[in-house]
Parts: sequence; C-alpha cells; structure tokens
Amino acid sequence: MVVSVFAYALIYGWRYAVGFVALLFAHEMGHFWAAKRRGLHVGLPTFIPFVGAWIQLKDQPVDAETEAFVGIAGPMLGSAAAFACYIVARDSGSGLWMALAYAGFLLNLFNLIPLSPLDGGRIMSAISPRIWFLGIPVLTALFFWIPSPMLILIAVLALPQLWTALKDRSVIDSPYYRVAPAVRVEYAVQYLGLASLLAVMSFEAHRAIGER
Repeated sequence: MVVSVFAYALIYGWRYAVGFVALLFAHEMGHFWAAKRRGLHVGLPTFIPFVGAWIQLKDQPVDAETEAFVGIAGPMLGSAAAFACYIVARDSGSGLWMALAYAGFLLNLFNLIPLSPLDGGRIMSAISPRIWFLGIPVLTALFFWIPSPMLILIAVLALPQLWTALKDRSVIDSPYYRVAPAVRVEYAVQYLGLASLLAVMSFEAHRAIGER
C-alpha cells in the first residue's frame, strides 16, 4: 500500500494517491470480509502500483454461489466508499473528493464487466456462466476506446476459462454452477442495480468535475 501511494503520488499528488489507494483497500476488504464470512482462508490485500490490488483466496469457493458472494462484496463496499467521497465533495465543493468519487465509481463499474477474473465474471458464475461470452465484446470495445495493456492482461487471464467453457459445454452445466433459481434472480437484481447506479454516478461525478 505504501509503495502504491508513493507511485501514484509522483503523478497525481499525495492527497489523491492516499484517497485512491484507500478506495482500492475498501474494495478489497469487501472481498476479504465476504470470504471470511463464508469460512474461507484468505490473505490480506496485495497492491501493485498501476495494476491494482487483490486478495489471495487460499481456500477456493466450493460452489458458484459462494464465488458470487465473495465477488459482489468488493464492488458493494467499494461503491459505498466512492459514494461517501461523492457526498463529501457535494457538501464541501472539493474537486479532490469529486475526482476520488469519480475514480471509485469507474473502478467498481469496470470490475463488473462479466468476465473472469473480474468481479463481474465471478458474479455471473451464479447467474449464468454463459454470460461470460458477453464480456468479450465489452472488453474489446473498451480497448478500442482506451487502449491499455491492462485490458490485454485481463483478456489473457480470461481466455483459458472461456476456451474450456466453449470447448466443453458440460463444464458450465457441472454441479459447481447449479444454483437455485431464486438465488440467480437475487444476484441478477443486485448486479443490474449496482451496475446501473455506478453508471449513473460515474456520469454525474464526471459532469460535476467538468463544471468546476
């Protein structure tokens, strides 16, 4: 975390760097808390500057619902932290807090792309693994809009799972992905609601920054 703060501070200044790393920490602690609640052995967040952060699950989820529970907890807590920044920005008129809010909304929205290893792909495990394939055009469109090595890395990490699912359809019909219909609906509602909220708030924060 300290190295990440230092690296971001060289470009954006220390105040923004501290806030941004804190937003990453909140996101990852959502995963950490959810994994602990499900009895999974999990390590504390690891940070790499300009790549992000992640937690290491030392025990893997036993089913898709557990995977989705851990997956959605990160964007939930991360979005709450971003919204707190937005409230402070609106009350204080601070451009710094609004910039942090915008970064937090965008970061968590990006993580909801329905493609593993992103959180959206993990959530889709409980809704329908077939939705993973919708993540390909989304990631491709993002790359043409904002070319980034990070997007290429995500694509490389996602390919083995996608290839396995495409080559052997029985994989996504395995017991691991059998989830009760009511639970599928619950996660679908949470996912769509969170994605919609983040899209709206990203637009609103971006508009507010433009007005300053």
